[in-house]
Amino acid sequence: MESQSYRGYNVWGHAILQQEDILQPEPYAASGTITAGGKLVEASGVLGYFDAEEEAQQAGLGWARAWVDAHG
Repeated sequence: MESQSYRGYNVWGHAILQQEDILQPEPYAASGTITAGGKLVEASGVLGYFDAEEEAQQAGLGWARAWVDAHG
């Protein structure tokens, strides 16, 4: 999980390790979360699947920043 402050919000990028028995060739699912004042503002579902943990985290952060830009 990676976080950063962005325009008054805390945005989070998540890399969720997939179970081995799931038929996804990429091992990490990406998602994003936005918080403000310690409270949940918005959370994504699965944004996509990635080979690398950092790629998944960056996808989540990108989604969260785009959400803030559109709604903040």
